Amino acid sequence: MAKTLALPKEQLVKQALTQMQNTLADNTWTDRQKLALTCRILFENGHDAGLAGQITARGPRPGTYWTQQLGLGFDEITASNLLLVNEDLEVLEGHGMANPANRFHSWVYRARPDVNCIIHTHPTHIAALSMLEVPLEISHMDLCPLYDDCAFLEGWPGVPVGNEEGELIAGALGDKRAILLSHHGQLSTGATIEEACVIAQLIERAAKLQLLAMAAGTVKPIIPALGREAHDWVSKPKRHAAAFNYYARQNLRQHADCLN
Repeated sequence: MAKTLALPKEQLVKQALTQMQNTLADNTWTDRQKLALTCRILFENGHDAGLAGQITARGPRPGTYWTQQLGLGFDEITASNLLLVNEDLEVLEGHGMANPANRFHSWVYRARPDVNCIIHTHPTHIAALSMLEVPLEISHMDLCPLYDDCAFLEGWPGVPVGNEEGELIAGALGDKRAILLSHHGQLSTGATIEEACVIAQLIERAAKLQLLAMAAGTVKPIIPALGREAHDWVSKPKRHAAAFNYYARQNLRQHADCLN
């Protein structure tokens, strides 16, 4: 005999969240392994643009973070070839140099103590949408983790290697988790590497769906209260970790070397 068919939605949501917290497994990868996995996940899901883009995560000491070497593609990143750099992009551990465009990551980390991982990429659909100078429109249930959580920088400041660009991008991001940068790409953040990876995956899918919908007609908005409800329902650490673990399992079938 069913016991839950008369329960209100609020109680069912609470029960589901409790069950997820107690049932969904955590992973045991190190931060460096998760960064390498994220690079491979992004590579396989449309974020590859040659040497463009950076991924960083806070390091073991304040003012430090891990990032990839300039000259390596996302499909070449391993846990062992990541660099530890300071805010001046001086290499503290590892060999090679960081991408000079990493400078704006330092500004975001300074402005957002809640952020522990930043992903900046130029995926195809985000890049195409950025050329139209229009903000991201969240109008589908699956995209709601970005509902009212994606900023927009309309003006292109040029290549982001100066402190001016760092201040501008960090200011435009504000308290959002992601930002669409006109004529440029996207930036996704997270309290965890898993969250930032999932948000980066989602923003590219959102841009693809928006372009498809715009080609067919006018995008219709969703009800704000329902958008916020869906945002909060999905935006849970356990959900982000579960999604990341799924992406990782997919990619470890052919990218197991990234853990080395």
